[in-house]
Amino acid sequence: MPEADISRLYDYSPNYLADILRKTQTIAMVGASPDKTKFSYGVLRVLHETGYDMIPVNPRPEVSEIRELKVYRSLEEIDRPVDMVEVFRPKEELFGIAQQAIGIGAKVLWGQIGVYDDKAARLAEAAGLEVVMDRCPKIELFRPFWKPRLDLGI
Repeated sequence: MPEADISRLYDYSPNYLADILRKTQTIAMVGASPDKTKFSYGVLRVLHETGYDMIPVNPRPEVSEIRELKVYRSLEEIDRPVDMVEVFRPKEELFGIAQQAIGIGAKVLWGQIGVYDDKAARLAEAAGLEVVMDRCPKIELFRPFWKPRLDLGI
């Protein structure tokens, strides 16, 4: 994708996204923040409360826990299998994170809204990972429940 074409929409079928979210149990969130005002904190909170085993990844040594969950400095430091690597980092870092996700045997690489890189997607897919980019799992998790209410007055 040419860099100038940042408006490209990554289009995934609802079944593809639902299948990933259904079979995923453990999510390593790269770029997790302890700051309750940050979007990554809110997504981590909702996914954790929904029942996912969340693994926050943040390289800052002063961050040891987020929501009473142990924080890991890197994907390589995680001591258990990871189903999904969710990325809350600049898109320029996605290729390197894709390499790390492959290295730890993750099954899914998921780039948050605004996080996309076709080269990273191709690399991950070639290694057998499912890939989602420029989407939020919290939004996709609840999308089936969004029903229009056409009977409401204006």
